[in-house]
Amino acid sequence: MSVKERREREKQELRQEILEAARQLFVEEGYEHVSMRKIADKIDYSPTTIYLYFRDKEDLLHAICDETFARLVAEFQRIKGRTPDPVERLRRIGRAYIEFGLSHPNHYRVAFMTPHQERPGETPFQYQGSMGEKCFLQLRSTVDECVALGRLPPLNIDAASQAMWCAVHGVTSALIGFTKFPWVGTDRLIDQALEMMLRGLTK
Repeated sequence: MSVKERREREKQELRQEILEAARQLFVEEGYEHVSMRKIADKIDYSPTTIYLYFRDKEDLLHAICDETFARLVAEFQRIKGRTPDPVERLRRIGRAYIEFGLSHPNHYRVAFMTPHQERPGETPFQYQGSMGEKCFLQLRSTVDECVALGRLPPLNIDAASQAMWCAVHGVTSALIGFTKFPWVGTDRLIDQALEMMLRGLTK
């Protein structure tokens, strides 16, 4: 490995270390209570080092979210390649989404359950072209395909897609946040929720 390649690897490793530290602190203390200095202290670097990688805390949060969405996009694409039937694909996408959240609760909490408001001077969030948009469009295109093939009745594609996202998000956040609730069983609950969701779309 060349010196240049080694330095690039070290840069990527430090960037990932920053992301992991920020993700953990955002979950433990809340986004609003975490400063760039606190993130730097956690990994024993100066805040100046953090700013070499991220413009501000908002930019850091966006990077964490993009990393999470990128994993979901990759999983949805794998499902698409293995599942030609679009209705079954919707079911598998829904289950994959929930299972991802349960397997990576800190990723999920930061990306989907961390309230924050942009402050003057912070990096504004751009939804168009983001990994979040790409993730949602994977879902939307499958709903659109179901309607085009007559597997679902004519409906508003955006409304149906957003409703499905809200449904699986609700299940995911409930299972993550209420671990002491006497659930009927994770698999059974997920199957029931997805069945009711798909049944609702066919009406």
